[in-house]
Amino acid sequence: MKVCSFGKQLQGFTLIELMVTISIAAVLLVIGIPSFVAFQRSSELTSAANSFVAALGAARGEAMKRGLQAVVVPLANNDWATGWTVFVDTDHNQQFNGSDILVQQQSALPSYFAATGQGTAQLDPAYIMFNPSGYTQTSGSVFQSATLKIERNDISGAEKIQQTRIVVIAKTGRARACQPATDTTCTTSASQ
Repeated sequence: MKVCSFGKQLQGFTLIELMVTISIAAVLLVIGIPSFVAFQRSSELTSAANSFVAALGAARGEAMKRGLQAVVVPLANNDWATGWTVFVDTDHNQQFNGSDILVQQQSALPSYFAATGQGTAQLDPAYIMFNPSGYTQTSGSVFQSATLKIERNDISGAEKIQQTRIVVIAKTGRARACQPATDTTCTTSASQ
């Protein structure tokens, strides 16, 4: 220990102590950053799927409340990744226009997300429609389930499976979001 000219002891870190501390911090960062990135990606994807489930719930609720059909459609070009519109379909044409009642709109998903539908969600024009009883149906009044798969398009392999969510809409109108990597009933052909 060194003593300065004023009789006080000098305190501080030695170079070895500082290097050991920096090395430990570097190891923790190397371990922690990939976990944080995976957590962030999963959170973004779950948020997008939950937003779609909420839109479906709003459409179903409005259909039952107003006694009219309510519809969820993509904002543009049958591409669900461009966002979606929820409206009460007063003219029964499954397309949002001036006579319909807007319930809500979702802006486009981030560019690294892709969203593809099955059932009426893949038709041209794509839609998911709820009747006044809250059941999903086609424009021909046939009860039909549908799914929407939301996945990242900037990754591949096993990581892509982890970064995929599927929203399943049953014929009864019930919607749920699931993760195919952890749920064997979570497929694009699921109906419950």
